[in-house]
Amino acid sequence: MKLVGKTAIVTGGAMGIGRALADGLAAEGANIIIADQTGAEAAAAEMTEAGFAALGFACDISSQGETRRMAAKSIKTFGAIDILINNAGIYSSLAPQPFEQQTAEEWRKILGVNVIGTFLCCQAVVAQMRTQGGGRIINLSSGTPFKGVPYLLHYVASKGAINAITKALAKELGSDGILVNGIAPGFTLSDGVMANPVQLEKLKEISLQARVIQRDQVPSDIVGAAVYFASADSAFVTGQTLVVDGGAYFH
Repeated sequence: MKLVGKTAIVTGGAMGIGRALADGLAAEGANIIIADQTGAEAAAAEMTEAGFAALGFACDISSQGETRRMAAKSIKTFGAIDILINNAGIYSSLAPQPFEQQTAEEWRKILGVNVIGTFLCCQAVVAQMRTQGGGRIINLSSGTPFKGVPYLLHYVASKGAINAITKALAKELGSDGILVNGIAPGFTLSDGVMANPVQLEKLKEISLQARVIQRDQVPSDIVGAAVYFASADSAFVTGQTLVVDGGAYFH
């Protein structure tokens, strides 16, 4: 129970990796705000029924107004924001394609959610974290920018930006006691990925073969890293991005 008395916002927390992270932090004692475009209230109700303290909040993270309301709701309900997990993003709906076929409109949509959405969520919570004397921001990145994965250039670029944000924001917020770290999962069999037959066909087997640990990656594999970055165990760690991919990439 490393997070008793802490309050965590998990964006994209209604399903997949986000839901696994919400459940994992709740199991360590944290109060949870699930922020998602759809399914947030239902997911929070399931968690409440299981005995956890959880609240669902419908939120489009690409909207500054909605992210600010998300932060205000957390403060009103639980009195604090100790942890922000920036998990929401566009990936599982994408089909790999050559960059020549990608459109500027697709790029704007992906960057608007994956990058600007992360920026807006950080901006929404930082004042409260400063008031409290510190906090934790955990950004979900990807192993793709480390490896240079082809045919997903817009997504890879967005996650490369998250790695840069993690480092720069750690420098900017360190004196406020706010630690900023990232987690870079490998190809994970989340709910969204399992519903995308193109990704499964093109990426599942090649990802498995690239790993030292020869099995599929599932959302629960990422929980331990999130608990580490959210807890006192990482009190002297900031600006880092931990690759959690079963040993496909070392850095």
